[in-house]
Amino acid sequence: MSNELTDRKFWANYWESKKDLAFDVPANYTFHQLFKKLLGNRSIQSAIELGGFPGYYAIFLKKYFGLHTSLFDFYVHQPILKEVLSANALTEKDVKVIEGDLFSYQPQQQYDLVLSCGLIEHFNDTQDVISRHLSFLKPGGTLFITLPNFTGVNGWVQRSYDMDNYNKHNINSMNPSSLAQYCRELGLKDVEAYYYGHFSIWLENRNQQSGLTKAFLKLLWLTGKVATKIVPVESKALSPYIVVKAVK
Repeated sequence: MSNELTDRKFWANYWESKKDLAFDVPANYTFHQLFKKLLGNRSIQSAIELGGFPGYYAIFLKKYFGLHTSLFDFYVHQPILKEVLSANALTEKDVKVIEGDLFSYQPQQQYDLVLSCGLIEHFNDTQDVISRHLSFLKPGGTLFITLPNFTGVNGWVQRSYDMDNYNKHNINSMNPSSLAQYCRELGLKDVEAYYYGHFSIWLENRNQQSGLTKAFLKLLWLTGKVATKIVPVESKALSPYIVVKAVK
């Protein structure tokens, strides 16, 4: 069985179908509170975002924390990348871009922070893809991984309305206990893995849904937001993300 659940053609079609990719990445971008805490507690000057095209987190870390950032992906659409950088008052000189295969590329340098946001769940062998992050990471450096949580309400939404997208994800990877164990087996320390976020749902194919479906999903989203504002819990059922942090 191939380790990849997607291929280059999938990502080319995916990004070319997207609209409004070039926007000014805000200071309160997703996970901003975690990054602020992480960077405040550790001496981090360099970072690489793996599988992160079009590089929103590399851009975020460059803009708001002044890090030397790089973007690594096996598919980089150069015109889109240029537009995204321009929307953030950056150029190709501000974020180093490396196009390559994570499973064969030999890093030319190591970084204080290695991150991926929405990468590892697209592979069958979760521990193996986590291990590929480590060759980019300096000894004493920090690993930061996020992935969606499709084991709760958001997963039900995906299965019900976008099974094709759901099948592009390894649902078994979405287990904080297993993720923490993989990291420990790889020799990492100070390991944390947990559900993150109070509530959210989304659909990649939302624009293709009927008006009735859109109205139902909006009501579901609003109900979940109100409920978790009253009782702010992070859980398997409701949280939209899983976060993994560790030190090499």
